Amino acid sequence: MIQSVRSEEITLASSTNVAKLPEAKISKHKNVKQKITKNTFETTTVKRTTLKTKPVNKTTGLHYWMQRVLEECDRVSTDFSADPVHDLRVSLRRCRSLADGLIAIDPDPDWKAMKKAGKRLFQRLGDLRDIQVMMEWIEKLHPAEVSTTHVDTDDSPALPPSEQKAGPVKDPAAEENQPESQTELATEQQRRDPAAQTLLEILIRREAEQKREARAALEEFDRKQWRQWSRSLPQRAAHIRPGSGVFKHLALERWTAARDLHNRALRNRSKVAFHTLRIGIKRFRYIVENFLPEEHKAWSNDLKAMQDLLGEVHDLDVLWATAVTSQIFSTEASSSEISPSESIADGSLSKPQVPSGSELRERWHRQIAGERAKRIERYRKKMIGPDSLWNVWRAGLPQGRQIQLLATQRIKLWAKALDPDFAHSEHVARLALELYDGLAARRLLGPKTVLENGSGARSSLLMAALLHDVGKSRGNKGHHKTSLELIKAHTTPLGWNPQDVQRAAIVARFHSGALPTHSHRALRDLLPDEQKTTIQLAAILRLANAFDSSHDGHIRRLQIENGQSENRKIGSGKLGGVARRPSRTNGFLQKPAASLAKNEALIIAAEGYTPGSPTAQTIAAERHLLETVLGRPVMVREMKSMQPARLKV
Repeated sequence: MIQSVRSEEITLASSTNVAKLPEAKISKHKNVKQKITKNTFETTTVKRTTLKTKPVNKTTGLHYWMQRVLEECDRVSTDFSADPVHDLRVSLRRCRSLADGLIAIDPDPDWKAMKKAGKRLFQRLGDLRDIQVMMEWIEKLHPAEVSTTHVDTDDSPALPPSEQKAGPVKDPAAEENQPESQTELATEQQRRDPAAQTLLEILIRREAEQKREARAALEEFDRKQWRQWSRSLPQRAAHIRPGSGVFKHLALERWTAARDLHNRALRNRSKVAFHTLRIGIKRFRYIVENFLPEEHKAWSNDLKAMQDLLGEVHDLDVLWATAVTSQIFSTEASSSEISPSESIADGSLSKPQVPSGSELRERWHRQIAGERAKRIERYRKKMIGPDSLWNVWRAGLPQGRQIQLLATQRIKLWAKALDPDFAHSEHVARLALELYDGLAARRLLGPKTVLENGSGARSSLLMAALLHDVGKSRGNKGHHKTSLELIKAHTTPLGWNPQDVQRAAIVARFHSGALPTHSHRALRDLLPDEQKTTIQLAAILRLANAFDSSHDGHIRRLQIENGQSENRKIGSGKLGGVARRPSRTNGFLQKPAASLAKNEALIIAAEGYTPGSPTAQTIAAERHLLETVLGRPVMVREMKSMQPARLKV
């Protein structure tokens, strides 16, 4: 949410005479650089840190970030200062983003549980982080000005306690070296924009409250369970090689989502739109950073730069909204919070002129809007046009037909984690596509199924066949119904049509169990043509599943024998392919396969089929639905002669 900040630095004089200089008062509530310098002194920059950091070789990957969460929990528990809170939230966000991507490949429930635990702690630290970053922006936009005044210690009136608290800090060593008779004492006072001072004090009070809330959240965080996940989940993620096509496809999904958010943000230019865009770019960056090492080397600087620009835009939006809701621009609130900076001259006091509330509001709005506009313009220069970073990133990700092939590969990985016999499902998918291609070539499925749905119906059949047994992950009983729910709940991968996925879920539901009817609750809300297509696909899948009822793959290939033209072999069953189209010869379309005569039986030749076997009995029972759909008998017999070998998958 809020932009990260740099570590606090303090510049100290390196001379041995530094003890003679006034000490700088460093507030524990502020992350600000303060300098104590003299022209004749050399300065040395010292990094302020209280914890030793161990060098690490690997700074990416799920294991690293899950371990980092545990380390940052120990750091943040000391005082809940800005840097540890930010680092803990970054670690949690990265773990959750990686889990979100891997869930699409690995359905293990621990991913979801880890995301939920990390989200709970992440959100409860959010308000504290917002407050701390707003305080840093106040220091940046409205820094305190140091002014020197001469005070007559004998004649100056006593100041009220509230003003004494905001007064200067005196150097004891310097006071001892001054003569007692001196009547004027040089002092330093810090002056700040009155509205900024008011808001800063409000935020300091809120910070104390949110630190108590953050401590309670940290105590409720189950570190023991997180430590167990840090050992088991990275092992599951290691099954997929970094840089593989599956992760490139996942990155392309993130790129597509972020690009859509980019177009929306430029169209309506709302604060929420730019904040959501930053989250989208961040999710894309995390996938690239942890799973695509080569792309990360080339893109990391640009990705981080764009994320930081949008993060600063969001910071400024939050700062302005908080300033308005806190009512810091009223004259009464502003004047009451001004630190005393009376100039004492000739024994008389003169107060500085206090700007009105409207003047303060206008000044703040102009400054914040200007800073915001600069960052938006820098983002637009990098991300708009033919040479934009969007096009650079897109060129390194999957293109064209490769997108759908990788989407199918992701579906297979997800199914393999759930299906106890995924080799059977792959074999059924091949047999089902052989049947579909043969029936479509003979115009037995009707023009609505083949022409209007086209490759969508074939894709639905492929997905249904690959996923029809994923419900067995929760038990064999009623697994076809469980498969329906799992497929419907699964995120549609890029390259697939959501409508095809929903159709596939219903087709998988009817691969076994009760026969589909138009009045069934899974079908009754569909349009008549969609109902017909879904039932036809279910009939094909039901019969293909029967051909491998023994789960041994002994029926190796299917071929529809009758109604076939002389020079055409139909039904390759290639996974991920599309139905064949009529080819051309000398500029003319070849004659399509002849349709069967009315009431002519459909003859399916099966390589490896044995009449009278248990598989043959199962086929005889399951062919009924296809016979009903086609309106003709279906006969299965052993393939007489070896046909040419089919294409490899």
